[in-house]
Amino acid sequence: MRPIVYLSRIETFSAAHRLHSPSLSIEENKKLYGKCNNPNGHGHNYKVEVIVKGEINPLTGMVMNLEDLKECINITVMNVLDHKNLDHDVPYFRDLPSTSENLVVFIWHNIENFLSGKLYKGKLYEVKLYETEKNVVVYRGE
Repeated sequence: MRPIVYLSRIETFSAAHRLHSPSLSIEENKKLYGKCNNPNGHGHNYKVEVIVKGEINPLTGMVMNLEDLKECINITVMNVLDHKNLDHDVPYFRDLPSTSENLVVFIWHNIENFLSGKLYKGKLYEVKLYETEKNVVVYRGE
């Protein structure tokens, strides 16, 4: 068996959103989300870390070419989310609160769909989303 290696790429993007659930009343939203429920929204400078896992290809010496991973993130994350209002510009969040938890799942599915059509040895292992330096969510497709 060949060694299993974890390959990681980090990118940053800026996006605005408002934490609001259409299933809750105005008062419930204010109580649950506090200042993040501001009707004018607010923004973050997010950091996303994408980790791919796999065996080293004996011909290339790589799990996946980092340039390919960079292109994947640019297409599936940066082009879709950078300098966007998540609630207005990303249809996924029209009826779903744009929490970090929901955002990391959205990113996972975008990346997984992109990679599934490619012939890479690596498999998406983990996506980490840093909303701030102290607030981080992690998703592994479970």
